[in-house]
Amino acid sequence: MIRTILVALTASLALAACSGGDKAKTPAASGGVAISGAGATFPAPLYAKWAETQKAETGLALNYQAIGSGGGIKQIKAGTVAFGATDKPLKADELTQAGLVQFPTVMGGVVPVANLPGVAKGQLKLTGPLLADIYLGKVAKWSDPAVAAVNPGVKLPNLAITVVHRSDGSGTSFLFTSYLTQVAPQWTVGASDSVAWPTGLGGKGNDGVAAFVKQTPGAIGYVEYAYAKQNDMTYALMQNAAGAFVIPAADSFAAAAAGADWSKAPGFYLLLLNQPGQNAWPITGATFILLHAKQADPAKGQSVLKFFDWAYAKGDATAQSLDYVPLPADLKARVRQSWSAVTGPDGKPVYVAP
Repeated sequence: MIRTILVALTASLALAACSGGDKAKTPAASGGVAISGAGATFPAPLYAKWAETQKAETGLALNYQAIGSGGGIKQIKAGTVAFGATDKPLKADELTQAGLVQFPTVMGGVVPVANLPGVAKGQLKLTGPLLADIYLGKVAKWSDPAVAAVNPGVKLPNLAITVVHRSDGSGTSFLFTSYLTQVAPQWTVGASDSVAWPTGLGGKGNDGVAAFVKQTPGAIGYVEYAYAKQNDMTYALMQNAAGAFVIPAADSFAAAAAGADWSKAPGFYLLLLNQPGQNAWPITGATFILLHAKQADPAKGQSVLKFFDWAYAKGDATAQSLDYVPLPADLKARVRQSWSAVTGPDGKPVYVAP
């Protein structure tokens, strides 16, 4: 459903950019150009809202395709979009090799969701090792003693577990498998945006996984929290590094992000998994923008940075309403300073934040 809404929004924005009905609000009239981006589905609901609001306010139009982080990385490297979006950050050496720069936009949480008749939201508890055993196929029924051991008092159905994972290159999968790698020694499948899943069904995008889980009694999947919330799905509590079972919410994502030291993260490469703290959600991550350091068309690079500068300045309330965590002010300042590395053919920065 979210994808449908997003496609409709994208189409409407594109049409608005092409129409001549209200010249006062066209990109050309506002001094901007229509910009194109593609990639992560994790922040897609937020980027759609930001685009809608900013289009009405400034006339700057955005066409964003939610095709997964792997697709976003490929498209920006190929130069077919003005920016790529990914939940799997690139390391500094890979950025340099590809001629790219990277910066975070918001933070959020990856959440296990399940279709368990008779079990309400927040009743199911999971640990990292148990989640790994489920995704390895070692725990194949909800009535398995291993599930019951961490869920005393919960009436678990005698249903086979249907594992659902992403079928596309996905930063959400990267965060999920990176977390399992950290907390479950038996998880030897690896950590990547695309792995050889031992079992299960693949869904395309966060919305594809959510749809599979909703349609299949006994299914379990993982999605960005906004998709769990908007689809009214049954989520699980997760045991964190402090041993506490915590609820997925903006507060627990913020608790995980609180101790992050971005000043020691070259290229803004930083993972927020399994952070300390009694209330920290263990599968928390940032989502990132990629764009070329050398802009062949300075106007496009300028428009991308204008869009996210506006989002930093005016988009926090919208982010919070969708349970994303805005960046702290000092990190926004650090990112804005980094934009001086984005230059045009003349070697001068294409955009300087006000």
